[in-house]
Parts: sequence; structure tokens; C-alpha cells
Amino acid sequence: MIVFCVRSEFNFHGLPLLGLYTSIYDDGAMPAAIVLVNTEIGAESQVMEALSQIEGVKEIHVVYGMYDIVVKAEANSHESLRELVINKIRRIPQVRGTTTMIIIESKII
Repeated sequence: MIVFCVRSEFNFHGLPLLGLYTSIYDDGAMPAAIVLVNTEIGAESQVMEALSQIEGVKEIHVVYGMYDIVVKAEANSHESLRELVINKIRRIPQVRGTTTMIIIESKII
């Protein structure tokens, strides 16, 4: 199975830079990802509210550092997860860019 990881940023001209990374991994678990989100300045609360309305978004954390929000998302398939990130999270108006990391193994302690 092919897993898509999409990284979206903007260059200094404001044009989107898209990189599509693929890897092969399938253990039968529900596909999940951590999505690192950059927002417009001061828009964290608005983006958090919009994210909370998206089916498949399981956790939302506002953070300090290079990114503004960390999201954990799950879907029934890798393609559905890809669509969730590309067509829902990245289309929130105040989202400036995302970096998506596909989870390949987890341990909750």
C-alpha cells in the first residue's frame, strides 16, 4: 500500500511549494497522522475551532515553537487520510502551511 505524506509551505514569493513523499507501510491499523500546522498570526483559536468540526480530527493542540497547532487525525484508509489533510485541513482559510507525518507505530503509556 502506498502512503502519502504531504508537506506544504510557501516560498518567499508567496507561491506554494508542495512535496509529495511516499513510503510503503501497512500493518492493518487505522491510518493516522500527526499534522503540524502554521496559521496566520493570531488565528490559532479560529483554526482550532474549524479543525474541531472536521471528521477524523482526534486531537488538537496549540503549541509554541515552529508550528502553531499539532493535530492528530485518523481515517479509514490512507487515501481518506490524504484527502482529509489536503481537502479539509489545508483549505481552512487561516492555515498558511502544513507538514504531515504518517504514524507507523504507536505506544500509549
